[in-house]
Amino acid sequence: MNELKKTMVFGGVAIVLALLAFVTAPSRVTPDAFLDKDELFFPEFTDPNSAATLEVIEFDDETGAAVPFKVTFKGGKWTIPSHHDYPADGEERLAKTAAGVIGIKKNEFRSDNIADHEALGVIDPLDEAVTSLTGRGERVTIKGPNDQVLADFIMSDVIEGREKYRFVRIPGQKRVYAARVDIDLSTAFADWIESDLLLVNKDQVENVVIKDYSINERTGSLQDRDTILLSKNGSDWQADKMTSKQETDKTKMNDFLTGLDEIAIVGVRTKPEGLSQSLRRANGTGLSISQQAARSLQSKGYYFTRDGQLVSNEGEIQARTSQGVNYTLRFGEVVFGDGLAVSAGGEATDSDQSGSGENRYLFITTDFDGSGFKEPAKPANLEFESKADSLLTDADKQNKNLKREHDRWLAKIASGQQTSDELNARFAQWYYVISSKSFDKLNLKRSDLVKEKEDDT
Repeated sequence: MNELKKTMVFGGVAIVLALLAFVTAPSRVTPDAFLDKDELFFPEFTDPNSAATLEVIEFDDETGAAVPFKVTFKGGKWTIPSHHDYPADGEERLAKTAAGVIGIKKNEFRSDNIADHEALGVIDPLDEAVTSLTGRGERVTIKGPNDQVLADFIMSDVIEGREKYRFVRIPGQKRVYAARVDIDLSTAFADWIESDLLLVNKDQVENVVIKDYSINERTGSLQDRDTILLSKNGSDWQADKMTSKQETDKTKMNDFLTGLDEIAIVGVRTKPEGLSQSLRRANGTGLSISQQAARSLQSKGYYFTRDGQLVSNEGEIQARTSQGVNYTLRFGEVVFGDGLAVSAGGEATDSDQSGSGENRYLFITTDFDGSGFKEPAKPANLEFESKADSLLTDADKQNKNLKREHDRWLAKIASGQQTSDELNARFAQWYYVISSKSFDKLNLKRSDLVKEKEDDT
């Protein structure tokens, strides 16, 4: 074989070997753990407004129990099932939360090992098969109108040193990711309800009566200590029984009205149904109630006097607005406990005097007082209604004006009565729990509100 043939043979062999090496060489493999990097956790969940239910399950390390919080749209209204189906102001807040959940991505793979779940803080708070009380995460579930699960995940606390990043795991799966979770996920009862309890602006309040009394719980007899009558005169307030050298304290009065406007609800309890029905029809006087309702009232600090008047062991306040709506606020017993025991309560927790006593029961009713709206003169007749304007006499024109003013008066009376009825129906079902801070702003004596005039000289 000459040199040329040898060279060609060796060259061909080299090419074949190179091809074999290429064909048989192992391919570069990307681990499965990194294939879904930066993918959305819930790609089919795209419309935040489709969210109809949010449930958050937290774990209480002290009690070793899961603590649920739920907001849902059912029967045409938003409610909080964990708090006796109290009405929620939840649509906008839930949509914002849902929008944040939609954007959660699998930013970084962290572990495929179940043994790491405790250290990463993603153990399902509902998992009773796991004995560990530590390492439990927060389980978040969002559902659509027909209970269709749109998102369901367990997340840890914020990762140390990484703002807004948490470890995230899908229930039933081993894999854990580090993900940016930018959502305001509040489970505070106060954050999901209408914050303006009375639906009144302090500038609308024109008259206030503060009744300071004590009640003999055994006999039901009432002992009046003082009744303060306060009325608005322009921008100033006047109190009864003031001397010429006294005046109301403007700062204290403003603080009182602000406290009335901004009463902070921290919890609710339901009233017995029979009592609720009666209160929808009345403002707390002349009620006929069952023994169960009476026991419920007494457990919260409310009693009936011998003449059938509903009173409370911490006095009451009446506030009348320019619309003629008269609010009666009755302050009851101290509420002990913390957390869910305060916000949702129950008969067992209400009788338990452990925990802080920083809150108090509030019982609200309303009625309409139209005495501030003087009835204008009525027209002498309605003959003008059947005449063309060009044929109206001076008397007809006068009657037409009188009819217009009287109709305005009737509309104002009807509006005030309707507002009062709607508010009374709203308040009828609930004992409210308010913060001690709110109570302290309203629990004032005459000496707090009336002071000696300052010497101008």
